[in-house]
Amino acid sequence: MKAVKHWFSDGVFRTILRNASYLGSTKLIAALLGLIALACAGRGMSPALFGTLVIIHSYANGVGALVKFQTWQFIVRYGTPALGRGDLDELRDVTGFAFGLDLASGLVGLAGGLILLPFLANWFDIPAEDVRLAMLYCTLIPTMTAATPSGILRVLDRFDQIALQQLVTPALRALGGAISYFGNFGFVGFVLTWYIADLAGDLCLWAMSVQELRRREIRGALRPGLLGPGRRLSAAWDFVWTTNIAHSIWAAWGPVSNLIVGAMLGPTSAGLFKIAATFFDSASKPADLMSRSFYPEIMRLDPTSRHPWQLAIRSAVMSGAIGALILLVVIIGGEPVIGLVFGKRYVEAYDLLQLMTASLIVTMASFPLESLLYMAGRQRSALVAEGTAAAGYALLLFVLIHFYGLTGAGLAYVAGVSLKALFMLVPTLWAYRERQKLVYVMTGGARA
Repeated sequence: MKAVKHWFSDGVFRTILRNASYLGSTKLIAALLGLIALACAGRGMSPALFGTLVIIHSYANGVGALVKFQTWQFIVRYGTPALGRGDLDELRDVTGFAFGLDLASGLVGLAGGLILLPFLANWFDIPAEDVRLAMLYCTLIPTMTAATPSGILRVLDRFDQIALQQLVTPALRALGGAISYFGNFGFVGFVLTWYIADLAGDLCLWAMSVQELRRREIRGALRPGLLGPGRRLSAAWDFVWTTNIAHSIWAAWGPVSNLIVGAMLGPTSAGLFKIAATFFDSASKPADLMSRSFYPEIMRLDPTSRHPWQLAIRSAVMSGAIGALILLVVIIGGEPVIGLVFGKRYVEAYDLLQLMTASLIVTMASFPLESLLYMAGRQRSALVAEGTAAAGYALLLFVLIHFYGLTGAGLAYVAGVSLKALFMLVPTLWAYRERQKLVYVMTGGARA
């Protein structure tokens, strides 16, 4: 008990928990609204049509994930020290560079998604009559790929704003889903509902970041630029390309998994996999919330000291304990909830959920590893870890689906999560041993 009390005496640890609680307070409501939206879609359409909706959303989301730069991490990595030093010119370079990357990647993703879709639609079992709707959905790719506003709000410590924004998309999806269900608007109604909800949520985040910059009187922060800021910010291109490739690989995990399941087993199985994955993602949200608040805080600390590493252990222990409790809840209540929300024909998704929850504690306890590697300047180690784990997962997904069908997809998911944690842990331990050799970014200045 004394050790736990000592943890809470740490102001940085309390800040991490405070910011995570901001995000968690609305994330729970968002998860419930998301279930309502999925329930309306699942009950308002046949399993095949529901699966097609999932595939269309997954395609646009997957393309966005593949081209997306993790500009929020770049802004936190470079913008937090700049703001701490009061160097607003450097902060403008950071945010302008990030915005330029978002614009470029969004346009590339939009063009690529629209060009490839007609050729891939048949492989994904998207009916010919629905291809136009799928192409319309692809116009969301530029806003899906933009992470600049999220990074700005994190650096400016406005997690309360991010928490409010988290409610916009699920609330509109739930409202629109209910209207589509009771109004019998069918497949087209649900596609348009999801489209409008996603667009509104993304635009809301931009509006919040612009308002906060104006309130702080930080002008010119969203003037896009690549060449000039890229020259002035030391190792900027190396950081964004490395994190882009790493997260493009891993962020595509969910959408690409749905697409592979749909292509190999059909839209109905893709819908079942989506339901199970949605429950798993909801259960593992506390780790995601802790990670979003953990990374900005450790970037304000000296990586050569033991403080950020101790914070990681404390955060991991707390997150893992929460994961154990959630695991019990999911095992006990998962099946009746799925049956109640989606109907008896979707209860098969619970078998998948049971398999996936086996990796829940691993997912939640290992969340600090990636942030520690970025803090230590070991983003290439994170890239190797995520790339190797994703390659292993993709291979296992194809092989296990071939032999075990939908159950194989769940087994592959567990193996992939475990591989990622293992491959992240090894370089993190090495970075801790070599921490005295790290360059303390807060004292250096990011400019070349």
